[in-house]
Amino acid sequence: MTSRRLELALAGFATRRPLAAGVHCQWRRGFAASALRAARTEKPAAGASMDPKGEVEGAPIEAPRSYGKRVEGNFVPKPLPRPIGMPLPPRAGENTGLDRRSMKQRKEDFVDYEKHMRRRKELTAQMSRPYFRDWGNLQFHGGKSFVAPPRLFKAELALFFPNLYGETLLRTDKEPRDTTPLLAGRASVVSIFSSRWAEQQVASFTSQEANPALHEVLARNGDLAQVVNVNYEDNAGKAWLVRLFRGSLRKKFPEKDWDKYLLVRRGITDGIRESIGLLNSKVGYTYLVDHHCRIRWAGSGPSHPDERDGLARGLARLVEEINRDAARPATAREKPAGKPHGENPRV
Repeated sequence: MTSRRLELALAGFATRRPLAAGVHCQWRRGFAASALRAARTEKPAAGASMDPKGEVEGAPIEAPRSYGKRVEGNFVPKPLPRPIGMPLPPRAGENTGLDRRSMKQRKEDFVDYEKHMRRRKELTAQMSRPYFRDWGNLQFHGGKSFVAPPRLFKAELALFFPNLYGETLLRTDKEPRDTTPLLAGRASVVSIFSSRWAEQQVASFTSQEANPALHEVLARNGDLAQVVNVNYEDNAGKAWLVRLFRGSLRKKFPEKDWDKYLLVRRGITDGIRESIGLLNSKVGYTYLVDHHCRIRWAGSGPSHPDERDGLARGLARLVEEINRDAARPATAREKPAGKPHGENPRV
């Protein structure tokens, strides 16, 4: 009797499984067709991939990475082969890394075999990477991944800076903020770092001592130009220390810039890293982002003199574009480029 019940149970499971898989595939097709990009409802995973380069369109950046084959011999950073960034414009609420699923969704995901397998692949990719690979890659020119382009990427070809989600230095902020509202409408120098070493590298691009020409542009265009610092720390213990010493961080910046310093804990996946050229977690990266949140210029690691000059000239050029765009009639103003939301991006 017991064996008969077991046979019936297995038979029922076998007949229900194709239906569930069919429903899941139909949901995925609908999601791809409409490209819905609201807050993620799935359980946040590591965001790791066995082959992030294969998921990004265009020629990959030739630089050492934390995955793949180790670079042997001497590596010389090369100029970026193409505009970097995300194919779709960013939206507030994306890439938060928060688990917003309802209890019903959690129960459904718990018995979803395909999601279990996808999560397993992400964990396998994350665990298979050498822990000290990024530290070892610092031997190549201080970890510099690429050389900044001599000129801005053309607006019609430029790709987008992703939305990030983090805590600011404002005393009144009780909840984290999105970067997209902060960047929209202004020309922004965005620095991303995760250690004191990386912070010194971005300072070689943006500090008053290293780049006085950049600060002259900022002083002339205070309402249209800004510097945004993103301290990305996915380690809970280190992030807690940063929060503990937020008072000392506030002393380093004027109060008007406290909302432009963000501590980001999660949400930067391998796909985002590969898309925006954030190839070494121990290295600092500097981006020029226009008023449509497009990446128009990027630098990595310690700066070169011509890169500092290019950053200052590029920021001045973006301010000119904002003024020129504002002088046009509303119907003639530039519309942000990018793929329509109905298309399914590869990243």
